[in-house]
Amino acid sequence: MRGDVAETRSTLLEGDPGDRHPASLLRYGDLPREFNIASHFLDRNEGDRTALITPAGRTTYAELRALANRAGNVLRHLGVQQGDRVLLALGDGVEFVATWYGVHKIGAVTAEAYTYLQPKDYRFYADYAAPAVVVADAATLDKLRAAGVPNLLVVGVPADELREGEHHFETLAAAQPAELEPAATTPDDVAIWRFTTGSTGTPKACVIAARSTALSFEWFARGVLDIRPDDVVLPVPKLFFGYANNMTALFPFGVGAAGIVFPERSTADKIFELIAEHRPTILVNVPTMMSAMVAHPRASEQDLSSIRVCISAGEALPLELHRRWLDTFGVEVIDGIGSSEMFHGYVCNRPGQVRMGSLGQVVPGYHVRVVDEYGASVPDGEVGLLEITGETAALEYWQSPEKSARTFVAEHTVRSGDLFSRDADGFFYYKGRSDDLLRVGGRWVAPAEVENCLIGHPAVVECAVVGYEVDGLTLPRAFVVTRDDVSAEELQNFVRARLAPHKYPRDIRFVDKLPETASGKLNRRALQDE
Repeated sequence: MRGDVAETRSTLLEGDPGDRHPASLLRYGDLPREFNIASHFLDRNEGDRTALITPAGRTTYAELRALANRAGNVLRHLGVQQGDRVLLALGDGVEFVATWYGVHKIGAVTAEAYTYLQPKDYRFYADYAAPAVVVADAATLDKLRAAGVPNLLVVGVPADELREGEHHFETLAAAQPAELEPAATTPDDVAIWRFTTGSTGTPKACVIAARSTALSFEWFARGVLDIRPDDVVLPVPKLFFGYANNMTALFPFGVGAAGIVFPERSTADKIFELIAEHRPTILVNVPTMMSAMVAHPRASEQDLSSIRVCISAGEALPLELHRRWLDTFGVEVIDGIGSSEMFHGYVCNRPGQVRMGSLGQVVPGYHVRVVDEYGASVPDGEVGLLEITGETAALEYWQSPEKSARTFVAEHTVRSGDLFSRDADGFFYYKGRSDDLLRVGGRWVAPAEVENCLIGHPAVVECAVVGYEVDGLTLPRAFVVTRDDVSAEELQNFVRARLAPHKYPRDIRFVDKLPETASGKLNRRALQDE
């Protein structure tokens, strides 16, 4: 799919200048007619600078560039054409990043699948995406085989263990040249598929144009974070999650900085270990891990002084958890929100200007409104749906015209299912998902409000609130992880004393851990099935 470049370029955002990026930042019309993601982010860096830090050591930009070129040549050897999709189903490492850039170097389209899915899930992704090649590793190979997924290019598995029709990455890469001319792609060519998390339904692919990478880098990474060549980025989520991929292996490359990649699943112990060893300056975090880090028995012994900013996204950051984090580590948290539909963040706090409890202000380059169900702006202080306009917006949900029409309501515009309010200073406050709201006693209850209240209790580590039915009536139920003994009655009274009486959870269930989606977000669907 290729848009009409001339027509699209002439369309610039209109609206309140306060919601625009400064003149010094890149605008869509400034992008060159030919634009290749690999050339723009990878090839321009000095070869001796560190691009990636891994358990095996450091990889320079020259080394990564050579491997990306070999990977691109391998894909062409296997018949991948410009515009074809390549599905990456492999763990974090140099090969992931090199292959990702190799795909873009030849003008193909990347899509990333989670590495701990079941065979039926991989079958879904293969049928839905129809990739020309699927890149696998030891963690995903057997499940891809069980799913009957064809056209496998396998990384990190001995060649003699592969089956007929499977291709050994290392052997093929060694036989290919380390030089590769970039495909003549444009900013409007489809370059990336980003899957929605599937926490509220079947995953859908957001079809994203190449321009989103450059604009989001300028608007978010430079306009908000002021990313620098000496930054070292440590991600908590894995690279198949767009938030982590952008922050670790895309945005740092825009200034010649470095990202840390590691194959293991993230735990508080692992993150503390990597901070001590590599002294990152930017920590890409999610509230679930922040809670685990704060609750760690040796949290007070950790030295996080190298981190100039901790970013929180992916799910709501409870105010009380934010306070505990600051009390424990003293590291500023920049809370914000983004989405696959907009490629990255569009509302975020700024370093040194954090308003706790809010998700911050509009990221330069975007226009954001709080609207009612008809698309009319609501007054400050009132709750409505968030609507975002900016040229990083995805083009559509693949093969989902009805959902695309509901979400992509105008050119470059996404109307989300997130409920927000905005204050008079332009700070936005998350009020939950429109599809999470509970109708209790004829009045609406936002689970996020009850959760934020519960986590203020000193015994509560994390919690989630969902609805359940009794005699046809909906009531709130809380699933709670605690650090100390506490009774359900005490927690109910705690909420009663702070919120309207109808909002307290009628049923409280104590659990060791809350279920998560593959991207590390709370899996409400799993709780609703309890």
